[in-house]
Amino acid sequence: MVFEMRTYTIKIGKLGEYIDHFEKVGMPIISKYAQLIGYWHTESGELNQIIHIWSYNDLNERVLKREELYKDEDWLKNFIPKALPMLEKQESRIITPSSFSPIK
Repeated sequence: MVFEMRTYTIKIGKLGEYIDHFEKVGMPIISKYAQLIGYWHTESGELNQIIHIWSYNDLNERVLKREELYKDEDWLKNFIPKALPMLEKQESRIITPSSFSPIK
């Protein structure tokens, strides 16, 4: 199992709107391609950030599922056009659980 940790920095004043849009529009679409492990937003440190973690069986599955997502008309027409203008920065990290991690 591998996990992808994605961190988005949202434009000031847009955090609530972004979370609402993701929950109502993005989540139903992306859930067809990946399993959400957790979704958080920052309250201290660098503000206006959303951190979410997705699980995949392996890196090959991740590549295939991301390719499928990027071809999904609903994603491209209903989520992306509203979401992208609210973003400042995006980061993605592949993380692997250690042997003692409660989530594997």
